[in-house]
Amino acid sequence: MNAPLYNTEILRLAASIPNHARLPDPMGSAEKRSPICGSRVTVDVAVDAEGRVSELGMLVRACALGQASASLMGATVIGKSAEELATARDAVAAWLAGEGPVPEWPGVDVLTPALPHSARHASIRLAFEAAAEAAHAAAAKAPA
Repeated sequence: MNAPLYNTEILRLAASIPNHARLPDPMGSAEKRSPICGSRVTVDVAVDAEGRVSELGMLVRACALGQASASLMGATVIGKSAEELATARDAVAAWLAGEGPVPEWPGVDVLTPALPHSARHASIRLAFEAAAEAAHAAAAKAPA
């Protein structure tokens, strides 16, 4: 039997997105949009001298799955490098496509009920894609 698409944990995550406000002066920003459903996630970051995310701001306009994914990403992104975020982005994409294991990102397995719903995958990927892009842009500007 299939698990319900929107379970209690997904809805809890969707309602508790951390850092749910844009940064006033980000070092890097990226906006990603799903053409399938119109979900949109904007991520702002600042990085430290080592290129690790030190501040995060997000504007999330997405379905519950996109919001839950943004919540999971936002909860543990501080301290991650652009490379680590790119690895997470790629792992999430591979997992959703059925080409990889559950990513090593805390809590992401809660999104397992969405695996058979490919139309929802783009929304789930948005926060990870935007975070990786924003961190890459910020790292390029970070003082050495």
